[in-house]
Amino acid sequence: MNPRKLKKLKKNFRHQPLPQQKTAYMDRMMGYYKQFNDYPAIKILISNVLLADRMLAAGDLPQQLPLLQLPDDSEDQIYQHLNQQYPAGDPTGDKIWDQLIDALPHLDHDLRSFRDYLETHYGMWAYTSRPFIADLADFVGDRAVLEVMAGNGYISKGLRDAHKTVYATDSQAWTKENETGKHPVTPIEPLTALDAFHKYQDQVGVVVMSWSPDGLPLDWELLQAIRQADTTVDFVVLGEPHGATGSKTFWDHAQFTENAASRHLNRHYTAIDLIKDHVYLVH
Repeated sequence: MNPRKLKKLKKNFRHQPLPQQKTAYMDRMMGYYKQFNDYPAIKILISNVLLADRMLAAGDLPQQLPLLQLPDDSEDQIYQHLNQQYPAGDPTGDKIWDQLIDALPHLDHDLRSFRDYLETHYGMWAYTSRPFIADLADFVGDRAVLEVMAGNGYISKGLRDAHKTVYATDSQAWTKENETGKHPVTPIEPLTALDAFHKYQDQVGVVVMSWSPDGLPLDWELLQAIRQADTTVDFVVLGEPHGATGSKTFWDHAQFTENAASRHLNRHYTAIDLIKDHVYLVH
């Protein structure tokens, strides 16, 4: 195949709808699902990953996830089960034991890497589940919403599906680096966070910012603009303070509101891995 034709084929593949792209990650998860079929506590974690991927591929928001971490007694569960199935010294039992114990660290790594898969495959950074969006919609009430840094628009789509008025915006600065913004699930207006706030501040009662880029002062610039504005809005921020999201200056100067509303917003926004992101009401 000549180089020009090969380049065209690769380009076409990259721009296929995401559900059509095969991934080694999901192939491995399907393999684990069969391999650990007899271990419910392990299998349920794999099932959650497979279901979330299936829902996202269908264009739906996924379900809430548990913490994707293997039970501490996984080896004991395997030992007890095999001990009941095979007598001591049985070569078949020994072989299955070796296979499962060898697979465990790989499964553990892949479960912890599900967020990486979501980022690279769907451009979803904050895990946006349907139950969380229902809580956010309750918080919004009859107010209009501005989402900044919307990426592919999962939060805005969920709120629009809940019949909320949403202005979804994103600078689209990351489309050359990852899947963010390449496959929007709802219409998104190309605006920076500051430009979006200046345009819509008089029309909205809630501003949502999810996973502001790590180390960049965009979040701090927006917070200053919100504080200086004549209008009052609720500023909903999804992120991990001094961790995977946002700038140090923002987290140093953000003031948090802790009340029934903030607790309600976190009711279904729970940790899925080692990143401890949270929903904050910032002022």
